[in-house]
Amino acid sequence: MPWAPSLDLHLSFRLDGLGAIYGLLATGIGALVFAYGTRYMTLHLEHERRGAVERWRFWPWMLLFAMAMVGLATAQDLVLVFVFFDLTAVCSYYLIGFDRSDSKARTSAVMALLVTVVSAVAMLIGAVLLYAAYGTFAIPELIERVGPSETTTVAAALIAVAALAKSAQVPLHFWLPRAMAAPTPVSAYLHSAAMVAAGVLVIGRVHRLLERSELVMTGLLVIGALSIVVGGVLALRRDRLKQVLAYSTISQYGYMVLLYGMGSSTSNGAAAFYVMAHAVAKSALFMTAGAVTMATGEDRLSKLGGLGRRMPVLAVASAVAAASLAALPLTIGFFKDELFFAAAWEEGSVTTVLAVVAAALTLAYIGRFWVTLFLGAEKGQVTERSVVMVAPVAFLAAVTVVGGLVTEPFARLAASGGEVTAGRPVEVDPGYHLELSPENLMAIAAWTLGGLLLAAPRLTTVLSRTLARAGDLFGPRRGYEAMLHGLDRASAGVHGLEVRDLRSSIAAVLVPAGLLVGLAFAATPTDGAFALGHVSGADWVILPLLGLITVVTLVIARSRSRLAIALALSVVGFALAAVYALIGAPDVALVAVMVETMLALVFVAALARLPQEEPDEDRGSVVRRKRRRRDVVAGSIAGLAAFVTVWGFLSKPAAESVSDDHIRLAPEAHGGDVVTAIVADFRGLDTLVEITVLLVAVIGVATLMRRGKTW
Repeated sequence: MPWAPSLDLHLSFRLDGLGAIYGLLATGIGALVFAYGTRYMTLHLEHERRGAVERWRFWPWMLLFAMAMVGLATAQDLVLVFVFFDLTAVCSYYLIGFDRSDSKARTSAVMALLVTVVSAVAMLIGAVLLYAAYGTFAIPELIERVGPSETTTVAAALIAVAALAKSAQVPLHFWLPRAMAAPTPVSAYLHSAAMVAAGVLVIGRVHRLLERSELVMTGLLVIGALSIVVGGVLALRRDRLKQVLAYSTISQYGYMVLLYGMGSSTSNGAAAFYVMAHAVAKSALFMTAGAVTMATGEDRLSKLGGLGRRMPVLAVASAVAAASLAALPLTIGFFKDELFFAAAWEEGSVTTVLAVVAAALTLAYIGRFWVTLFLGAEKGQVTERSVVMVAPVAFLAAVTVVGGLVTEPFARLAASGGEVTAGRPVEVDPGYHLELSPENLMAIAAWTLGGLLLAAPRLTTVLSRTLARAGDLFGPRRGYEAMLHGLDRASAGVHGLEVRDLRSSIAAVLVPAGLLVGLAFAATPTDGAFALGHVSGADWVILPLLGLITVVTLVIARSRSRLAIALALSVVGFALAAVYALIGAPDVALVAVMVETMLALVFVAALARLPQEEPDEDRGSVVRRKRRRRDVVAGSIAGLAAFVTVWGFLSKPAAESVSDDHIRLAPEAHGGDVVTAIVADFRGLDTLVEITVLLVAVIGVATLMRRGKTW
C-alpha cells in the first residue's frame, strides 16, 4: 500500500515465519502479562499511595507497545521498521518512568530512551544509504539487489548497531539493568519477550543483508560472545531479583546474536527456537520476582529465603521456568541448548568451549536465584498471596513442559522463522537422543561446570565483583554520564547567553544568518548583480518615507524610553504601510495598518504592567557597554546582509513564471485575490507555522501573566 509514493515509501506488511514467532510472543505473553498486571498494578499503586486512576496512564502505553511490536514483526520496509522500532522505545520511556516521583525511574527512562533512540538513527542512516545505492527501502527487494560493497558494509554495520543496542548487547548493555526501575509487568513483557527481542528480530529480518559483509558477521560473533560472558558473570552475584534477571537477559540475547553471527542454516533455526524458549521462561521468572516482592515487600535475595513452604505453587512453577532456562531435560529449554550446541559444534572448537561456558553460567546464576528464594532458612514475611499473579507463571511453566514433551509445533515454527532469515529451507529437529553425541556431552559438561560454580560462591563473587568494578571504572556508562554532564554544562551556558536575555537570543539568530549570507555571496558570481536604476516620479514619494523609517530606526536604537520605542516602532510600521500603498498593494497596506494599530495598543497595555526600571543586572555600565557593542555588531552584520541581498535581488529582472502561475491558479485555489490565494493555499504551510508560532508565544505570555510575572 502506498504511504509516501514520492519518497518511495510503502506500508508493506507480511506475516511470515519470523513475524509469526514474534507476533505470538507479543500477543501471547502480552496477554498473560496484562492479566498479571491487573493485580500487580493495583498493589503497586497502593504501595506508592497513588490513585487507581493512575492505571489509565499505564495500560494505554502497554497496549500501544504491543501494537508497535506486532507492526515491527510484520513490517517489510526498512523505514517502516524504523518507525515501529522507535515507537517501542518511546513507549518504553513512559513505562520505565511510570513511577515519576522516583528519580531513579526518571533517570533510567531517559537512559533507555537515549541509548535506543540515538542508536536507532543509525538504522535510518543505513536505510538511506541502501536506498541511495539500490533504489528501494523494501527488504525483499534489497535482499535481491544488494551485493558486497563498502556501502553495504557501512549500512549493514549501522543497522546492526541499532539492533544490538536494542537487545542490550555489550557495550550498549548498561541501560537494561537500570530499566528494572519499571514496574514488573513492564520487565516481564518488554525486557524479556518484546522490546529487547526487537533488536534480534531486526537482525533476523535483514540477516541476508548483513551476510554480505564478513566484517559485520564477525562483529556479531564477537559482540554475542562478550555479551554472554559479561551478562552471565555479572548475574552471578547480583542481589536484587530483577537485576539478576536483567543481566541474564543480556547474556541470553548474546546467545541469539552469536547464533546469527555464525550464519549457518543450523544456527538460524536455533536462534528462532531459542527466542521462543527464552521468552517463555524469562517472562515467568520476572513475574515470579514481582509476585515475591509484592508478597514480602522485599526485592533482595539476601533478605529472602525458604519461600517454597509458604508459596508452594509459585515455587514449583518458577522451578520449571528456571529449569527451562538452565536447559534441563523435559523442558523446552533443553532443546534450545541442544540446537545451540549443535550450531556451536559445527562452527569449531572456540565456539564449542564458549557454548559450554555460557550454559554453565546460566545454570549457576539461575540456580542461585531459585535456590536462594525458595529453599533454605525462612526469611521475609509473606503478607500477600494472589492467584492472579501466580496463574500466569503456572501457565508459562506448563508451556515449557509441553514444549519439552511435544516439540513438533515449536520446531515447525522455528524452521519457518529460520527459513525467512536464511532464505533457504532450514531443518529444526530437536529430540532426546540417548547416545554420546557432541550435544549431549556438551550438556553434561555444562551442567557439571555450572554445578561447580553454584557450589563455589566465593569464586563467583570474586569474578562478578571484579568485572563489575572494571565496568564502573572503564565501562561505557562512564562515557554516557560524561556526555550527559557535558550536555548539561553546554545547555546552562547557552541558557545564560540566550534565554535570560532576549537581545542575546536575537543576536544569536541574526549574526549566523548574516554570516551565512556573506559566505553565499562570496561563493557566488556577482557580475552585474548590483545595479543602480533610474529614480522615477513615484519613487520621489517613497524615498522620504524610507528616509523617515531610517531616522526612526536610529531613534529606536538610541532611546531609553520604552514608550518612545513602542511609538517609534508604530511609526515604522505605518510608514511601511504607506510604501505598500504607493507600490500598488492597497490591500496589503490596509492589513499592515490594522496590524500596526493593534500592536501599538498591545505595546502600550503591556508597558503599563512592566516595572518602571530594568532589573539591577541591566544597570551596570560595563554590562551596558558590552551589550551596546554586541547590538552594534549584530545589527551591522544583519543589516548589511539584508541590504546586499535585497539590492542584488532587485537588480535582476523578476522571474515571470512564478508570478504568472500564481495569477493563473488563483481562481482554482478559490481565493478572492492573488494575495489571499498565496497566503492561504500556495504558501499555506508557511501561514500555518506562523500561526503556530504566535499561538506558542501567546501561551507563554499568558502563563507568565497568570503567575504574576511581568519581567
